[in-house]
This record gives sequence, C-alpha cells and structure tokens, in this order.
Amino acid sequence: MPQQLTTAFGKLLAAIKQFSLAQRTLALLGVAILLVGIIALGAWVAKPQMRALYTDLAPADASPIVEMLAGEGVPYELTNGGGTIMIPADQVYSQRLKVASSGITPVSKSGYSLLDNMGMTTSVFQQNVTYKRALEGELADTLGAMTGVEMATVQLALPEDSVFVSQKQDPSASVFIKPVAGTTFTDDQVQAMVQFVSSSIEGLKPKDVSVIDAAGTVLTTPETAGGSQSSNKATSEYEARVTRNVQDMLDRIVGTGMAVVSVTAELDYDSTERTSESFSSNEDVEPLTERTTTEQFNGSNNATGVLGPDNIAVPNGQEDGLYTNTSEERNNAVDKVTEHTVTAPGTVRKQSISVAVDQEAAGGLNMIDLSKMVASAAGIDEERGDVVSVSRLRFDQSAAKTAQAAIAQAEAELESAERHELYRMLITAAVIVVALIVLAILLGRRRKREIEEIEEPIEEGTYFDQEPPSSGAVGQLLDELDETPSMALLPPFLDEAGIAADQRRQDVISLADEEPEEVANVLRELMNTRSS
Repeated sequence: MPQQLTTAFGKLLAAIKQFSLAQRTLALLGVAILLVGIIALGAWVAKPQMRALYTDLAPADASPIVEMLAGEGVPYELTNGGGTIMIPADQVYSQRLKVASSGITPVSKSGYSLLDNMGMTTSVFQQNVTYKRALEGELADTLGAMTGVEMATVQLALPEDSVFVSQKQDPSASVFIKPVAGTTFTDDQVQAMVQFVSSSIEGLKPKDVSVIDAAGTVLTTPETAGGSQSSNKATSEYEARVTRNVQDMLDRIVGTGMAVVSVTAELDYDSTERTSESFSSNEDVEPLTERTTTEQFNGSNNATGVLGPDNIAVPNGQEDGLYTNTSEERNNAVDKVTEHTVTAPGTVRKQSISVAVDQEAAGGLNMIDLSKMVASAAGIDEERGDVVSVSRLRFDQSAAKTAQAAIAQAEAELESAERHELYRMLITAAVIVVALIVLAILLGRRRKREIEEIEEPIEEGTYFDQEPPSSGAVGQLLDELDETPSMALLPPFLDEAGIAADQRRQDVISLADEEPEEVANVLRELMNTRSS
C-alpha cells in the first residue's frame, strides 16, 4: 500500500477514534444509507426498460403468451389485472414475431369493459368511439359463441344524430364470420345473425346488415337481408305443396309417370292494416230527441223613408205584415260499424298451373272434367287471375323403356345369381352328405372287421395257466393278460371282460408292429416253455 494512502487511512482512523458514541452512530448510518443508495442506483440503471408487448388481453389469450415467455426465459411483468404484458423494450418486436409464428392470435378485450378505463377528462369524441367499439365487441363475442363460428368481427357505421329529419341517415353494419373447418352456414343461421345484429342497434334495419365469411363469400347483402330469402323459400314450399297434391291425384287417374305438373305462384308478403267505419240509420226506430221551433211576427203601417236629400222620391209605406218561421230538429239513432282488417303476409296473389298428360293414358278422359279437377285440387281462383292449362301430348317413352329394360336385366341378373348360389349350396350339401355316408360305411366295415377278429375261435383246451416270462414292455403286457391263474375259454359273445381283452389284444398288435423282434423272442420263449 502506498505511504500516502496509509497515512491518510491512519488519520481517518484517528479522527474516528476521537468521535463520540453518537457521532460514530450517525457516521455508520450515513455510510449505510450511502451504500444502499449506490446499490439501488446500480440496480435501477441495470434494470431493462420495460414496454408493453400486448395490452387489454383476455385471460385465455394472455396465458399461452406468458407460458411461451417463461419457456424462453424472457423477463416479463403483468399489469392491468393481467391484461397487459410488459417485456424489455429491446425484445418487443422479436417476441411479437415469435408469437405470430407460433400460431397464437391474441385478441384484445372488447365489449363494455372498455368503458371501465374512461376518465373524467375523456372527450366526447373518445366517448363515442369507445362506445362504438364496445358495441362491436359485445356483438362479436355473442356471434363467436354460436355453434360453428370460430371468430366473428362486427363493424358498425353509426351516423351522428341530427335535428333535421331530411339529413338523418340510417346506421349500417358489416359482419365478418370465420366458420369452423368443414362448417357451412344455412340461410336460417345467416338470417338469425342478421336479426340479432339489427335488433341490437337502434334504428338498424335488417336490409342494412351485410355478412361475409372468411372465403370472401357474401352470405347476405343489403338487398337480401330484409327477408327475401325466407320469402323465396316460402314460395318454393307453396309451389311444391300444390304440385305434390295435383301430381298425386293425376298418378291415380292416368298412372305414375303419365302426367307432369308445373306450378308457378306469386305470393304477397306485404302486411297491410285497414280500419273502416260505416254509418246507417233505421227509419223505423223512434228518434232520440225531437224539437220544433216556431217564430211569428206581426208588423204595423209606419212612416217610411230613406236618408238623403229631400228631392229624392220616396216609396210609399207598406201595409201591416205577418212573419212566421218554423224549424224542426230531430236526432235519430245511428248504427256505427268499425271494421279493422289486418292482412297477413304470404297470401297468394296469383298462380298458374300447367299440366301435360300422356295421350295414350288419357285417351278416354274428358279434358274439361280433368281441368276442373286440377283447378279444384290446386285451389284456383279465377277472380284473382289464376290460370290452368291442361294439355294432352304424346310422351317420349324411350327413357322409360330403357329404364324398364335395365331394371328387368338387373332383376334377371339378381335372380340368376341367387339361383347359382342355391345350386352351389345344394352341391356343397350333397358333397358333405356323400362324404359322411362314405365315412360311415368305412367305419362300419372297419368295426365289423375288428369284431370278426375278436370272435375268432380259440383251440379247446388252450389256457394261459403258465406264467410267461417277463421281458421288457411285452412281459408287462402279458402279465396284464394273465391276471388270473387260469383263464376260461372266450365266450361266443363279448361282454365287458371281452371288450377289455380286445383292447389289450390291440395293444399287443400295436406293440408287435412297433417292436417285432422283441415280440418274436417272447413268443418263442413262451412256446419253448409250453412244449417242455
């Protein structure tokens, strides 16, 4: 250590030794505070600057992003109730690219929760925009909960309110739907989406709602969103119902396929409401009130004249006059009829029916009567301009004949296949039966042969009263054959003992076949023993 530094350090220690206890305590506290400040400053300087990776995330979207950051060791912080993810500023863009490449699609929170963060200093414009975003988010969340919808986005065009009626504009909406893979929306589902969106926004009409899918297909347009699809469907159903009724009747009259029916209907889908009042009086009924007023006046002959110069001729005065006036007032009872009529949409405005009947099938029919029957079955009303046309034509039967020939050929092939299958089964059964019979005959012959071999006569006086020598397996078998000291002659019929002896005989024969030399030696010894 240098001498100067040692000297300075010694002077410092000497000065500290001269401190009192309070001074030493304050000095230690000052040094500790200084060290803590230096450490905090170093930590603050070394801490990376955090920036928002994503904000206003739903918990379901924030969870996979947090798991990915933790797996890669990236420091992160969660703020705003877990909806905002903060990471070092130098890694924001790289992590966003990694999140996009991993297939995670974070969606910011929407709906009325956006209104929770509005402060007192928010401008009117910000309030309107936030409210519009909240409506769009709520509608998108609800549409996204429908079956078959993976994601939904709603864009609203809400015009500003105006005090002038001529300048008022109607709101409109555009709906983007991403269906689940393999899902196709029906007209009823699209109509339900349109009705839901239009009913959620004040003043929004169904015809002003457009719906498209992820493939760019327009599911409904402003011209068709008002319900014309349902109208067309109802018209088609009505035409199909009338066609079916007329066709069923003609099939029973001229035969199936001998008549063709075509129906074209025009339905009125306008809903009208009308209120009418009519008044009528009955002269036979006494009036409610009746009053008669009479005025009469008698006048005397007075001098008459006119204002003006004296040289003007003045007519002579009139004689006494009589004035009479009579008036009558009568209040009669009046009948009042109020009629309120509501016409429901879907009424038939006009329909036309065209029927073509085969000439051969309808040769004996009266076409006038047939036309009346068709008109009655279809509900034709001539007053509204309905038209019925029934024609008798020669039908082209080539296709029917070809179809009948094909059906006959198919039936013949099916019958032939069934017949061949039956023959095959019969042949198989016959072969099995013949095989069983042959097997039974062979088994019977073999059994008969075995019985004949068992029933061969044994020379009288031949006994196995001598104990044969035992030699290997043959000796053991002969010991089993000679279990008694003396064995009687075999009876002519087999009993249980005979069957057992036959079994032992078969064993001896089998043993002789397998070991002929040993059996020959045993028999040779047996014969030598009996001869001696």
